[in-house]
Amino acid sequence: MANTPTSTLQTVENTFEVIDALRRLEGARVTELADELSMSKSTVHDHLSTLRSHDYVVKNGDDYDIGLGFFEIGEYARKRRKIYEIARPEVTSLAEKTGEVANLMVEEHGRGVYVYRAHGENAVTLDTHTGKRRYLHNTALGKAILAHLSEERVHDILDTHGMPQSTPHTITDRKDLFEKLEEIRERGIAYCGQERVEGLQCVAAPILSTDDRVLGAISVAGPTTRIKGERFRDEIPELVSQAANVIEINVNYT
Repeated sequence: MANTPTSTLQTVENTFEVIDALRRLEGARVTELADELSMSKSTVHDHLSTLRSHDYVVKNGDDYDIGLGFFEIGEYARKRRKIYEIARPEVTSLAEKTGEVANLMVEEHGRGVYVYRAHGENAVTLDTHTGKRRYLHNTALGKAILAHLSEERVHDILDTHGMPQSTPHTITDRKDLFEKLEEIRERGIAYCGQERVEGLQCVAAPILSTDDRVLGAISVAGPTTRIKGERFRDEIPELVSQAANVIEINVNYT
C-alpha cells in the first residue's frame, strides 16, 4: 500500500495528474487535458511548460506527450535495485532455454512492477512491458511475492487495490487466495492458469533474502498450447527454481 501523506502540495498533485493524463491519453492538446482533468487551460499550460522546460514533456505542433526524461529516471530507479543486475542474466537464460517470455518482478506500493523481461525465440507478444504495474493476486509472479509477505501486509494490499477479475479463472475470494499462498510457500512455486490472460500460463518462483524477506520473483510465461502437462508442472518449474536459487545466492552473498 502506498503511504498516505497527512498533507500534500496541490501544485505537485496537479502536475502528476497532468502526467498521468498524458500517458493515459497517449498524448494530448491543452484543451483535451483541461477537459479530462477539469482544470483551466492556463493551469494545464503552465504545468506542461514547466515539465517541458525540464525535458519531461515534449511538444509536437499543438500536441504534448511524455518525454524521455522519465526514461532516464526510470532506468536510474531500476539500477538502484541490486536484484536487477544480478537477475538479468538468469532471466535471459530462462527465455533462451524455454523459448518463452521470462520476467523479473518486484513489489512496490502493493503492485507488481516488471523490472526486466527477456524473449525467447517463440515468445508471444503480451500487453506488458518493463515498468508496467500489475495486480499481485492474478499472476504467478504476484502470488509468489504475496506468499512471502505477512498476512497483515497481504490484507493491506488487498484492501487498497482490491481483487478485480480479469478472466473467469481469476481468484477473487480472499480465503481462496490465502489457501493458494499457503500451497506456494510449501512447494516454492506459483502457477497462473489463465488468471490474468486467457490462453496464457505462467510459472514463477520467489527470490528471498537470507532472513526470508521476498525481494522479487521470476517467471516463464507462454500459451497454453505449449505450456501444459509435464512441461507446465515439472520441466519449467525446475528451470525457474534453479534460476531463482542462483539469483538468491548471488544477491545475498555478493
